[in-house]
Amino acid sequence: MNHDVDYDRDGDREDALSVTSVMQALQSSLEQEEEMMRNYLILAERIHDNDVLKTRLENFAEGNAKRSRQLIDELSLNE
Repeated sequence: MNHDVDYDRDGDREDALSVTSVMQALQSSLEQEEEMMRNYLILAERIHDNDVLKTRLENFAEGNAKRSRQLIDELSLNE
């Protein structure tokens, strides 16, 4: 690895993220997780001839729900 191009090699943190930027990124991630969860659930509700796929989509939605809760917790800790 070429350490001459490390962003913090000289100790300068000009590219460090502000708390506001981090919170905005977390909020954006939460919105994406919730949208994917909705999409998976809608798809699962519309599938009637493939129980395996329906179950997988429901599991995907559960994963999104868990990540959403984690993001909500993180956002509330940093308010």
